[in-house]
Amino acid sequence: MSEVSSAPPSPYNRKNPYLAELIRHEHLTKAGSGKDTRHFVVNLAGSGLSYNPGDSLAVIARNSPQLVEQVIALTGFDPLAPVTVKDSLGQPKSVPFRQALSENFILNRATKKIMSGLAERVPQGEQRNKIMEIVDNDEVLADYVYSRDYVDALTEFDEAKFESPDVFISQLSPIPPRLYSIASSLAAHPDEVHLCIAIVRYETHGRKKTGLCSGFFADHAELNQRNIPIYVQESRHFRLPKDGARDIIMVGPGTGIAPFRAFLEQRSADGATGRNWLFFGEQHRASEFFYEDEFAAMQKKGVLTRLDTAFSRDQAEKIYVQHRMKENGKELWAWLQGGAYFYVCGDAHRMAKDVHQALIDIAREHGGLSPEAAAEYVNVTLMKTDKRYLRDVY
Repeated sequence: MSEVSSAPPSPYNRKNPYLAELIRHEHLTKAGSGKDTRHFVVNLAGSGLSYNPGDSLAVIARNSPQLVEQVIALTGFDPLAPVTVKDSLGQPKSVPFRQALSENFILNRATKKIMSGLAERVPQGEQRNKIMEIVDNDEVLADYVYSRDYVDALTEFDEAKFESPDVFISQLSPIPPRLYSIASSLAAHPDEVHLCIAIVRYETHGRKKTGLCSGFFADHAELNQRNIPIYVQESRHFRLPKDGARDIIMVGPGTGIAPFRAFLEQRSADGATGRNWLFFGEQHRASEFFYEDEFAAMQKKGVLTRLDTAFSRDQAEKIYVQHRMKENGKELWAWLQGGAYFYVCGDAHRMAKDVHQALIDIAREHGGLSPEAAAEYVNVTLMKTDKRYLRDVY
């Protein structure tokens, strides 16, 4: 069950993405939420693209038209002036300046490279003194570019003049693919790929900004237009057990829920007999319980054996998924001892570390292991020897 398909390699990749169309777009967060998380459905019909639960969809976003026009105005160059970029084979090709800014280069994050380029072109005076103080100190420079985009930098150092549009784009960095954990199974949704995306919106230096890829999906990707460059990024390790009789434990707070929706859909389609236990967390149950109705239906059907939730802001004391794990530590340990696979998806910086420590604490408390032996069990036995502890963290 859940065998990885042996389809021929896809012709689509980073250098040759498939232009797909967005066919549905729904809000997952409800009124009262301080967040904006959405469900997007991309059509794969006729593309020949396929994927397995655990894979990611790579999206090459485009800059917002407003940001592009602001950068054009600040450089003073003709938007239709030809510039040279590289095609999918790495060969030079000529495109209008506006198109290059829209499709090829990052504009929403200033870089050390553009600051150096500006510094070289600011004439002697107050602006030059200021920019040299920034670029000559690595720590100050890193802090400066962290919260600024190209409009911020070009506005602050408007005395810098680039010689030509080609010289300006030579200071830019290419747009990298953004990987999103796929939130669907082809068995449940033929010819579709589903994504669960938190829309990034913030304000710095007096201007409202959005994340490059999440903003592209939320604000600029038109329905039923083939204008989203994508390809499938296969996962080598983040996979369902080949044996459908194995139990699985999934920890996916926030948008980390994505691959586990896919896992559950696949296990249901396969008729897998193993039990499925899901831990989900967000801030508020009323406004941020993503896919609540679907999970309730899966519980009713018997596909989702256990569902434990942690809504951190619904009570005075903040409760997270790792707390729910430890509350149910005895049973979780029993599942692991019975051969269950353990998965975690989401934030690598805090959540994944806290979940990892909770596993070690559970092994110590309910397995009767010393701190050293508990760490060894989680870090070596589960992760490396048995390969039953799998992570998709970012």
